[in-house]
Amino acid sequence: MSQITKGRRPPRVGEAPIFKWSLITAVLVMVVLFIVAPLAVIAEQAFSRGLPFFLESITDPDTRHAIGLTVITALIAVPLNTIFGVAAAWAITKHDFRGKRLLTILIEIPFSVSPIVAGVSYLFVYGLQGMFGPALDSMELKIMFALPGIVLASMFVTAPFVARELIPLMQAQGRDLEEAATSLGASGWRTFFSITLPNIKWALLYGVVLCNARVMGEFGAVSVVSGNIRGQTNTLPLHIELLYHDYNAVGAFAAASILATLALVTLVAKVLLERQGAGRRNRPQTLAGTQNSPEVTS
Repeated sequence: MSQITKGRRPPRVGEAPIFKWSLITAVLVMVVLFIVAPLAVIAEQAFSRGLPFFLESITDPDTRHAIGLTVITALIAVPLNTIFGVAAAWAITKHDFRGKRLLTILIEIPFSVSPIVAGVSYLFVYGLQGMFGPALDSMELKIMFALPGIVLASMFVTAPFVARELIPLMQAQGRDLEEAATSLGASGWRTFFSITLPNIKWALLYGVVLCNARVMGEFGAVSVVSGNIRGQTNTLPLHIELLYHDYNAVGAFAAASILATLALVTLVAKVLLERQGAGRRNRPQTLAGTQNSPEVTS
């Protein structure tokens, strides 16, 4: 009995070829139906009336303004959330203080709150009838239905992206290198730029790429705080909806193709960064490489 047990390995769940290939086929069909087909429709509809009409659609003044507003929002929100994510990860992983677990939970809240709920909450805080609305109005500061409100809403929904990529990695790396540098007289900034940043750079870029993609594609929270004013406060996702409601389907798909292209660029960047050691599934290899890197051993 022991020889039979030793000679045979226990069967794995779903090891039968028919089950394996049925499962793979089902997954491929779902990928084609739910991911590939919509992207193909966007490309087909965007160019359905020819390249001249496509170029005319994406160079329309309202569309160009929506693209510019989206880019400006990303240029403001992504760096601010990057700084926030690095600071939060540093505080949580390199320091001990009461309430650390609560802070970690609070950072994750945007993932469990509907973006529309977040937008409505901002209205009750910064709107004209909100908590700070009268004070802001007396100082002639407009937050809601303007660029600041769009940036705030975008920052809320993307706040955890950088932090959640850095915290597990920095926890696994520990504090030994930073403490050694500090004991040798290095300042806090010197320690960060010479020790911490080189060891987290790929995970940091990974989080920034995901954060940027979400900012440019955010719809729910921004739709509440922007006011959907054509040519003024419409970001690209809001402008696509507006074009569709105006029965300009080809123009809507032309604008949507820009976001689809951004999604593909993000996917390529994500794969390249994962090859460099970023992403959760590659962190053991990243840590192994970090221990032998010149920055650590020198």
